[in-house]
Amino acid sequence: MQEKVFDVGIVGATGYTGLELVKILQTHPNFNLVYIANSEGGTTINQLHPSLNGVCEDEVHKADIATMAQRCALVFLALPHKTAMAYVQPLREAGVKVVDLSADYRLPLDIYEEFYTQHTDIDNLHHCAYGLPELFKKEIQHADLVANPGCFPTSAILGLLPFLEYRIANTPIIIDAKTGVSGAGKKLSDTTHFVHVNDNLFAYNPLKHRHAPEIAHKIGVTFDDVHFVPHLVPVTRGMISSIYIQVQGEFDPFALLQEYYKDAPFVRVVDRPVDMKNVAGTNFCDIYVQQKGSVVFIASAIDNLMRGASSQAVVNANLMMGLEEGVGIPTTAYVP
Repeated sequence: MQEKVFDVGIVGATGYTGLELVKILQTHPNFNLVYIANSEGGTTINQLHPSLNGVCEDEVHKADIATMAQRCALVFLALPHKTAMAYVQPLREAGVKVVDLSADYRLPLDIYEEFYTQHTDIDNLHHCAYGLPELFKKEIQHADLVANPGCFPTSAILGLLPFLEYRIANTPIIIDAKTGVSGAGKKLSDTTHFVHVNDNLFAYNPLKHRHAPEIAHKIGVTFDDVHFVPHLVPVTRGMISSIYIQVQGEFDPFALLQEYYKDAPFVRVVDRPVDMKNVAGTNFCDIYVQQKGSVVFIASAIDNLMRGASSQAVVNANLMMGLEEGVGIPTTAYVP
């Protein structure tokens, strides 16, 4: 029997996540990339990303909702926060499924507006699934709008989930996270300039970063419980979260991890400290654990552009379209 093929589009082709989406969809057996767009159009995808010369040279259109509604069964929105809101409602009304890579639909209204901006599509907050398959697979399978998680929350939540039932109530959850510079996007800033990043390491927005409330909300604790400090490191891609929680009760942390994720194809429980390189270019999350008394140390590694954005978005699209979650998803790391 011939497998179904679905026409899909990307809005927001200029950035790194748009590039990764194109790369994955080019070889996906069930998704036919028929529409690529940004805010201006008038170019081709290989002009925006010369690495695609001879691979994909499709026209990049100026984003047009009517055209998307006519041509696409599903659209990926790789857009800045707030920008995505203008597309979701008309696409849903036209019967087009949406995977949104921005933060616009990840959080309840009050939390979103406290940490981001005013929301202009409140109704669709109630029609959205959070796109972490290990936690919300059934909801994703039945959704026509999925909010793709942030990169830091993906790494932190996957590390924490198996241990939450053993956490001592009201004790701090400490997350010390390191990310590559690609997480800041293509636009240059003072802090991402080569001269500043090279041979350097620094924290930013300590204890106030807007991914902290996303982590807290999805694991069912308060914002005050989560002490999150992200750091920028002089690497292109990758992310490691070092997580510390206080626990009680008798359990083997390694065996608990293995049991919790035994049916999760993209979580690998490892017996040595995690390494960014081992997940680069893949959708894997590698997790390592050690315990000392009442303190459990969890380390999780992901590719911030892949599991933290684009490959996870395609996994969610697979589930939304009735496919196996691993179809077309890269699994071979960029090593060395």
